[in-house]
Amino acid sequence: QVQLVESGGGLVQAGGSLRLSCAASGSISSINAMRWYRQAPGKQRELVAVITSLSSTNYVDSGKGRFTISRDNAKNTVYLQMNTLKPEDTAVYYCNADGIYYSGRLFSSWGQGTQVTVSS
Repeated sequence: QVQLVESGGGLVQAGGSLRLSCAASGSISSINAMRWYRQAPGKQRELVAVITSLSSTNYVDSGKGRFTISRDNAKNTVYLQMNTLKPEDTAVYYCNADGIYYSGRLFSSWGQGTQVTVSS
């Protein structure tokens, strides 16, 4: 089993910043893509940012220029730096990672989510 543990969420005023972290643990041989999703109340979960094993990145349009995804492969950790936060960024943020176990089996795992609330 691969466990993903997120941290860094909280309450911030509009215009503020937060940095989310997600650490993966388990019998991991390698991790391919790592992603951040978010889900606001009454809305579908949406992909916010993705980073590949070669550190290629992509972002949701609303996050471009404000969000930065990065990873530390030695720590199996992915980060999401969020600047100039807006009330519409309020959501539960989830980490997702896919990769390969030492056994050779593939995995795709989710974290438990961390709440981000941006007040106006």
